[in-house]
Amino acid sequence: MLWRHGRTEWNDQRRFQGQTDIELDAHGRRQAHRSARLLAALPPAALVSSDLMRARDTAAELAALTGLAVAADPRLRETYAGRWEGRLAEQIKATDGTLWAAWQAGDPAVRPGGGETRGEVADRAQAALIEACAELGPGEILVLATHGGTARALIGRLLGLPERSWHVLGGLANCSWSVLEETTHGWRLEEHNAGRLPEPVAGTDDA
Repeated sequence: MLWRHGRTEWNDQRRFQGQTDIELDAHGRRQAHRSARLLAALPPAALVSSDLMRARDTAAELAALTGLAVAADPRLRETYAGRWEGRLAEQIKATDGTLWAAWQAGDPAVRPGGGETRGEVADRAQAALIEACAELGPGEILVLATHGGTARALIGRLLGLPERSWHVLGGLANCSWSVLEETTHGWRLEEHNAGRLPEPVAGTDDA
């Protein structure tokens, strides 16, 4: 299960967060508490989080209810976006309009702000997933607390979609989750954007 962190002030302002370590805002903490109560009923057997504060603090809500330890893994971080981090879409388009358009169109070669490609994000996140799954028993549930762009890249990779088509997956709303199951035929997407609150997806990687 891939679980996006709660809202931050930068999400609300629609700034490109990337790997800048932004904390949850008050609304995001309420989202994390609410969704953790739902996820605790599964119950999960293991909990791994991006080491960025917004994901760790989201995961901590579930840990408090389940007694699970949170394993922090930097491979689950959001896309590194270099000079774009902290900027609004309008500001990025004003200085990097061509690159921004290519990024929004899903060009797999684009490095946002000089940062990582989506494929590189998928590579590291998939490695983290495989390592964590190796510790599970049959039928056990793993929760990865991560970020919108990372979740999309990982889902696209696991489903075998071409990178240019990853944008067909809708962006995860804050504190919503996607459920994937590994079968004899490969990975299958069981649910996407589950638990979504009645509000728009907040983020700049939602094309």
